Amino acid sequence: QNSSPGNQASSETVTFNTSWKYAEFSKISSGTATLYRSTAAVKKNHVICVNAGHGTKGGSSVKTQCHPDGTPKVTSGTTSAGATTAVAVSGGMTFADGTSEAKVTLAMAKVLKDKLLARGYDVLMIRENDDVQLDNVARTVLANNMADCHIALHWDSTKSNKGAFYMSVPNVASYRAMEPVASHWQQHNALGESLVAGLKNAGVKIFSGGSMEMDLTQTSYSTVPSIDIELGDGGSDHSAATLDKLGTGLADGVDAYFGK
Repeated sequence: QNSSPGNQASSETVTFNTSWKYAEFSKISSGTATLYRSTAAVKKNHVICVNAGHGTKGGSSVKTQCHPDGTPKVTSGTTSAGATTAVAVSGGMTFADGTSEAKVTLAMAKVLKDKLLARGYDVLMIRENDDVQLDNVARTVLANNMADCHIALHWDSTKSNKGAFYMSVPNVASYRAMEPVASHWQQHNALGESLVAGLKNAGVKIFSGGSMEMDLTQTSYSTVPSIDIELGDGGSDHSAATLDKLGTGLADGVDAYFGK
């Protein structure tokens, strides 16, 4: 077991800077994130942004622009293909046992934070309680400026216990030609592959080939390796033991990506 976070990190509050690139596209940015500095004996010298999906009150009633250049989405998901705006932060789904996705992503984020700090990574925690007033654009811009990669934690809305996968960058020429996607999409997919491999090696069930193409707000604004990882779905077990196994797999994937 890891020691308490207080024994393995010092922390500082990070506020959203409106002068950052793409900051003007955020509609909800009054919240703060927390940067934890590992006190492990061996430092990895990388900051990992851990983004617990959902958990922004009022986020589903506000719209943000899907792409920085105003072009429409190229795949359907929570928002249909062809849309130019999407909900700032969706409310998330509800597990078959009645638990909200936002509660589980938060618990998962805390497990992953402790594992990464213990391994010598610094961690930018986007959300640490039930509500943070940071929309998906704000979360992405914070990660772009304060972290070396961005991992958004989610569970899919289906209820079939289909396994884990990452949202890959759509193989659509126009989307992959749009900045900042053009300069970073290969990094995004590589990070996703590393995370899924880590999960698989930890004994986590993987859905299909381990990826699904999706045009996400997060991907469209990311300038660091960035991935939405779906750790299962609404039919999946989310006990403490399962979250611990998922956390180990994800941390192993981070190690593999950064070559440590």
